Amino acid sequence: MGAAAYLTLLLTHPLEFRTLLQFWLFHEQKRDITSMKEHETSGWDRQTMRRCWEFLDMTSRSFAAVIKELDGDLARTICMFYLVLRGLDTIEDDMSIPDDVKQPLLRSFHKLTVTPGWSYNDCGTKERDRQLLVEYDKVVEEVNLLDPEYRSIILDITEKMENGMADFAHRAATTGATYIDKVEDYDLYCHYVAGLVGEGLSRLFSASKKEVPWLGHQLEISNSMGLLLQKTNIIRDYREDYDDKRYFWPREIWGKKEYGFQEMKDMYAPGAEQRAQWVQSELVLDAMRHATDALDYLRILKNQSIFAFCAIPATMAIATLDLCFMNPAMFQRNIKIRKAEAASLIMRSTNPRDVAEIFRDHCRSIHAKAVPEDPNFLRISVACGKIEQWCEHNFPSFVRMPSSSGSPPTFNPEDARTSILKKSQEIDQTITHRKRLAQIQEKQEANGRLADPAPAQQQGIPWELFAVIGAIVSILLLSVLGVVWIAFKFGDNPSI
Repeated sequence: MGAAAYLTLLLTHPLEFRTLLQFWLFHEQKRDITSMKEHETSGWDRQTMRRCWEFLDMTSRSFAAVIKELDGDLARTICMFYLVLRGLDTIEDDMSIPDDVKQPLLRSFHKLTVTPGWSYNDCGTKERDRQLLVEYDKVVEEVNLLDPEYRSIILDITEKMENGMADFAHRAATTGATYIDKVEDYDLYCHYVAGLVGEGLSRLFSASKKEVPWLGHQLEISNSMGLLLQKTNIIRDYREDYDDKRYFWPREIWGKKEYGFQEMKDMYAPGAEQRAQWVQSELVLDAMRHATDALDYLRILKNQSIFAFCAIPATMAIATLDLCFMNPAMFQRNIKIRKAEAASLIMRSTNPRDVAEIFRDHCRSIHAKAVPEDPNFLRISVACGKIEQWCEHNFPSFVRMPSSSGSPPTFNPEDARTSILKKSQEIDQTITHRKRLAQIQEKQEANGRLADPAPAQQQGIPWELFAVIGAIVSILLLSVLGVVWIAFKFGDNPSI
């Protein structure tokens, strides 16, 4: 944005201007890969790797910044993983490559990726990422320099993805099938192009020792994380994809009788706005079913740079779904969230609780825009309710987090759950106190038994006590008798 654009934003959207200003002033870059101290892990001192970082900036619209801030050699590894899959995706998307040429290229791409000197110059001139394949030999060189465990994971995911892409491309080329028919095929395609990316990233995170070893085995939620992002992009890019003759929306959804569409192009025709929004609503609903899995995945992560890498695209995705929902402009042009909102999401996506609140807020916005006339109205309400329930279960709203670190959380006194919590805490404290007293008493009794030297048979009054008492009584009795005898012996006798 230039100075004039910022001035216009200040006059028309002052709150957004303030957000961008805060982002510019306070959001610090976590890592500078060009710094000399980072050369060992970033590879910036090698010309080939420097070119790969340039390709990352050229081909990635949203991931480049967060990839560069990953810790240690993970940034370089994820960069290479992204470029390999971007090269594969470019070949798959290029409609100018004949199927008999595309098939062997796709199915052997994992081998070509480690073949020194290999590159590809025959992509169509209109392909946006064509230059990456023209200079792919640089990618090959850097992939071969990766840690063997990292390289093995990247090549394994690439092989799985290339075969899935080749199957879909071959079916389209040989059967003349223009559209994806069923939702299950839609899910399978998204799995190949994005779900496998989530699986690969989880395995790389585990291999780096920056996350728990079992994260790489969490295939379901890793897949859901990828599908949420991919389906969001497919929904948002409807018009751009259609103009480029790429049709990803499944016919099983948009071809329903109640919607009344025969071709995808009919959805942006004049007069079809409402019915098109019903289709869009069902596509958004389909994407939202992956949201709670994505939130579960984010809760597992421990490394801050990895969390930011995963959380920022996820919050961007839910914000984009909110933007697209019931927005007829999506069928006419490519729409994006505003820069200020993107900046705000980046600054807020720092911990699972704040990310959950972002999801909850956008789901409330989606629910507020839903209308009863929509055939998907009830299911949209249920989907939003599930996300709301997840957030409330894991991060109860009556618990107020402190503004400063080290301070204890507080509780909303007006919420009934606060009194329940306090009563529960009092009961727990009482039980704990009683257990502690019982332990002390048992300990004292045990110590008392150990300190008593008397044997068990010497219980009761000992015989020495009887002897002492008997002696005292005898002395007293003799003393009294002596006094009486003296009195009679020496006293005056009265006359009789």
